[in-house]
Amino acid sequence: MKFVDPDTVPLTYVEVTEQKRLNEAREKSIPWKKWGPYLSERQWGTVREDYSNDGNAWDYFSHDQSRSRAYHWGEDGLAGISDDKQQLCFALALWNGRDPILKERLFGLTNSEGNHGEDVKEYYFYLDSTPTHSYMKYLYKYPQREYPYSDLIQTNKRRSREEMEYELLDTGIFDDDRYFDVFVEYAKADPEDLLVKISVFNRGAEAAQIHVLPTLWFRNVWSWGDDDPKGILRQIDGQSISAAHPHLGEVTLQCDGATELLFTENESNANRLWSQPNPSPYVKDAFHNYVIGGEKGAVNPAKTGSKSAAHYILDVPGEGSRIVRLRLSPKPKADAFEKFEEILAARLADANEFYERITPKALSDDERRVHRQALAGMLWSKQYYYFDLDKWLDEHGAHPLMGTGEGTARNSEWYHMFNSDVISMPDKWEYPWYAAWDLAFHTIALSLVDFDFAKDQLLLMLRDLYAHPNGQIPAYEWNFSDVNPPVHAWATLFLYRIETELGRADIRFLERSFQGLMLNFNWWVNRKDPEGRNVFAGGFLGLDNIGVFDRSAPLPTGGHLDQADGTAWMAFFCLCMLEIAVILTDHDQIYEEVSFRFLEHWAWITYAMDRIGANRDEMWDTQDGFFYDVLHFPNGDAQRLKIRSMVGLLPLCAATVFEQGTLASHPRVQALIQLFRKRHPEVVKQIAPNNDSFIGYAERRLATVCNKQKLERILAYMLDENEFLSPYGIRSLSKHHRDHPFVFHFGGQEFKVEYLPAESNTGMFGGNSNWRGPIWMPVNALIIRGLLNMYPFYGDDFKVECPTGSGNYMTLFEVAEEIGRRLSSIFLRDDSGNRPVYGGTKKFQDDPHWRDYILFYEYFHGDNGAGLGASHQTGWTGLIARSLDLFARVSPEAALRAPKKVIAEMTREQVAGE
Repeated sequence: MKFVDPDTVPLTYVEVTEQKRLNEAREKSIPWKKWGPYLSERQWGTVREDYSNDGNAWDYFSHDQSRSRAYHWGEDGLAGISDDKQQLCFALALWNGRDPILKERLFGLTNSEGNHGEDVKEYYFYLDSTPTHSYMKYLYKYPQREYPYSDLIQTNKRRSREEMEYELLDTGIFDDDRYFDVFVEYAKADPEDLLVKISVFNRGAEAAQIHVLPTLWFRNVWSWGDDDPKGILRQIDGQSISAAHPHLGEVTLQCDGATELLFTENESNANRLWSQPNPSPYVKDAFHNYVIGGEKGAVNPAKTGSKSAAHYILDVPGEGSRIVRLRLSPKPKADAFEKFEEILAARLADANEFYERITPKALSDDERRVHRQALAGMLWSKQYYYFDLDKWLDEHGAHPLMGTGEGTARNSEWYHMFNSDVISMPDKWEYPWYAAWDLAFHTIALSLVDFDFAKDQLLLMLRDLYAHPNGQIPAYEWNFSDVNPPVHAWATLFLYRIETELGRADIRFLERSFQGLMLNFNWWVNRKDPEGRNVFAGGFLGLDNIGVFDRSAPLPTGGHLDQADGTAWMAFFCLCMLEIAVILTDHDQIYEEVSFRFLEHWAWITYAMDRIGANRDEMWDTQDGFFYDVLHFPNGDAQRLKIRSMVGLLPLCAATVFEQGTLASHPRVQALIQLFRKRHPEVVKQIAPNNDSFIGYAERRLATVCNKQKLERILAYMLDENEFLSPYGIRSLSKHHRDHPFVFHFGGQEFKVEYLPAESNTGMFGGNSNWRGPIWMPVNALIIRGLLNMYPFYGDDFKVECPTGSGNYMTLFEVAEEIGRRLSSIFLRDDSGNRPVYGGTKKFQDDPHWRDYILFYEYFHGDNGAGLGASHQTGWTGLIARSLDLFARVSPEAALRAPKKVIAEMTREQVAGE
């Protein structure tokens, strides 16, 4: 692989077209991002739409109801877009002449229907997008046979948690290639002039007919007792629809060659849903009734309403294609389609130019494909998220301060929240709501393409309308009070360092973030370490079923749990805050004592995990050489829960290197450090035996939870292929537990943790994820980060055996690079031409119309790398793009020479060109 020396990169800057748009959006407020893929892929079954008495969101608003029932808080659709406040929406509807339902949205199983929880049962791909969405491309694979709704539901219900999921390909519906590839491309002629091209390919040998209904509608804001205005859609002529809204203005959808234009209202069909009379004969499911049911009276003959569609009936020859063209613009043109293909080609050329600039030259064609599709998935996963908790709780009669407060509803303590923003989602079908720690990882990948959006996302979670007044960052809508790992400080520091090396240090961004992060840090200290022992709990902390008990529920034993991961997360938080505070100290000396505060916190946390002497209530097990959770019984006894899991690896992430003289240049910090050493020599000696954590290569200093001895012992486990090291990354649970399960008996019950490389076999946390063996991208990324941080301290003289027992020794940089290589191999074609991510699914491995479309799953099989869980969780799995970038651009020499500039210089290279 060719490495680039960052110091040799020329500083000449040639601005590409898409970068100009980003700059115009930031500097001149030109609304290049006003229109984008901000439509959800599932609004039904969400907490926002749940008005049940028992909080069963999945059953209260079902997929079957979604075609007939107006949403309160958002909209969904197929390959959809909207404006950035989701006032006006556009998406596809399809019918193959056989399905019982008009295909207006993706279908999937609810949590109770799937043998491994909720799961979308469709095949769709985010193929391309620029950061301003000036060009986007999406693919949906639509079967020509009747969609097997009942078969999917019933077969998955019959399967146990020990069995694989029953997927759409398993039904045989794609046999003989009897399906359509429906490609949707969007291109912007200007910020508010959108071209839409729908290309329908018949992959079968025989001709087939398809109904295509590009649909334009207003989000229903008028049915909920407020004074929000209702938009009006009306036909201008047989090929054009006018959309007028008091806030949005007027735009026109021009529909080239439409068979007819249909109109109805985006309002519930009360008669179908609840056997009540409809206030209007024209309701949300009118197009379903018109196209499939043949009910001509279902649509409004006056050609007006709040929902509309252009109806195309296409006869597509075998192995042939047909095209539909539309244009949405505030200024309709008489020759709207004359230069349509020219504009589309120009926007695709802009996209190619942009990705050519940001993609490392050293990447192979296949790596470039994965890199680009990963970033496209990140950009397609944006969604307008609207949730007014004050109003929602009042509607439930559960507002703690308003009304009677007699009702019950989740999140009642979050009544201050008002969310109305475009936010990066984990997965717009399976997780169509933001998750705090996911979002921090998203920004690491998003910063490759849109720095402004990445920074805004981090600041969003710290704003008054999101974060709780007590400092807690909201977790996710199912329970905003759940606790996610504190990774926002790390992401903030990451983005700041990149911008600094680009010559535009945003100290205001850093300081604004730091103030919010201080509140969050205090919340952690006050709420999750109530005894002041510098040992932290936190509950499941994003690692769902990793423990022997449900860590977010009361323990069956009573007592409490000291969590190795919770405590390591806080050490990591401390060190990131320390780095930020030191940077701020250079601008304002008021931060000097704050800097020491975080340094002191780190020291006490590190000491608490392994105190002087033989203590059964500390997390480090000297005999085993590993960190474990500690169970404290009500009678005062304590026991380590000896499960070798990611919980014990996360302390590796808490590592920060300081250049020689960094802290010494701040006299007050230095004086406080000397005072601490004098007052607590036993603590200093315990956390850094033989002073090995204080002076390293190039006189650098290292602050870490894992001194050299601990590092060597933990890495011996982590790099053992019979333990954590998979051919595809680091497992979340050691393979050792396949033959040696951890078993705990209490009160006549058996609690067991065993190695499960694929799906979970329990219903813990819904049963739709598994941290007992699979590979997860975010924690692998943090392990790589920890190794790269320690490498400049230890240098090339410190090597560890990798894999353990192989006789092959590597530096920490080489170990990080090896993990990155294994993670990348999940998605890349192997020597036999297969992609491990697709396992044994022959259609994805062999078919030319499938094999190069990449899905970025939630997690991956611990032994064979097959994708598992949510199939479109590009969010944090999109980190693979950052990993590919990193190891294609950065040499060990550069990392050793200037560790703080490695990532930043890499991005400088992207901007300046190679």
